[in-house]
Amino acid sequence: MNTGDLHTIWAPRVLSILRIIAALIFFEHGTQKLLGFPLHENPPAFLSMSWIAGLLELIGGAFLILGLFTRPVAFILSGEMAFAYWMAHAPRSFFPVLNGGDAAILYCFVFLYLAFAGGGPWSMDALRARKNAATSSRHARLTS
Repeated sequence: MNTGDLHTIWAPRVLSILRIIAALIFFEHGTQKLLGFPLHENPPAFLSMSWIAGLLELIGGAFLILGLFTRPVAFILSGEMAFAYWMAHAPRSFFPVLNGGDAAILYCFVFLYLAFAGGGPWSMDALRARKNAATSSRHARLTS
């Protein structure tokens, strides 16, 4: 296998793996905040900023795990993580390793990348695109 094959075949697949793994870990933040699993010592109050963040993490994480509406969902979650960093972490310290915001920064930029790159071939978005292409092709043959 040459490097061209590596890029052509594996880069899209690894994009899907990155999306799935990041979304699973992100989803867990939502389940902890809203469902109490794993156990959360201080669950957020209903409709607080932390509760709303948990809702975005739960629902957005589920959408990203599936690769459904990846681009808009990832864009929203990237913004959520930027907001979380500047509101909750940055005031604690200039250094992300000290303010606990390193994960928020990573999520922000991984999700920003997904907003531009899409969900990859192992996503519901890709499945929908293939079905739409097949339907369009079939329709074009019938109307010709």
